Amino acid sequence: MTENDTGLRTRLIDVGVDLVAAEGVQALTLREIARRAGVSHGAPRRHFPTHLELLSAIAQRGFADLGDRVRSTLANGGDPRAQVTELSRTYLEFALGNPGMYELMFRHDLLESGHLGLRGTSLPLFGVLADLVGRIRPGADAGRVAGALWANLHGIAQLWRWGSLQLATGSEDFTPVLETALAAHLGPREGR
Repeated sequence: MTENDTGLRTRLIDVGVDLVAAEGVQALTLREIARRAGVSHGAPRRHFPTHLELLSAIAQRGFADLGDRVRSTLANGGDPRAQVTELSRTYLEFALGNPGMYELMFRHDLLESGHLGLRGTSLPLFGVLADLVGRIRPGADAGRVAGALWANLHGIAQLWRWGSLQLATGSEDFTPVLETALAAHLGPREGR
């Protein structure tokens, strides 16, 4: 692949990332990405033979961004409970601040397609959560507890985006719901 080819591939992904941020997943057509990248509508096929491959490359950027945010959040260390709390907050803030990308990242067809190893990109993030859960709840099946917590976080993000949790809880701050979810999965904080 020449430098120009690499540049075009990167530009197509960049355009897709910008497009999903501005207009959502529904705007991610090959034609629209090509148009905004300033190339013919057939040009993306040189780098991405299928639409799913281009969408996977865009989603991979989302996972990389979320991974960077999680690593930054956890860089200062701290006790595992505080780290899970901060990781959870980072996850929710990412989901709420990047709804189009978040939706794209967890599309089942992309994750199952095997393109670019999206499962391999997402599973290490889950591994971080499971490791922390295992340190908080030794003896528990950390993978299952982390899976239940992740499902809860995913549900909080979705219901918050729809406005349902704000209506149900009467609050404009997701922190109390997050704290309740953490207590349900990790047990109460020591001293409480």
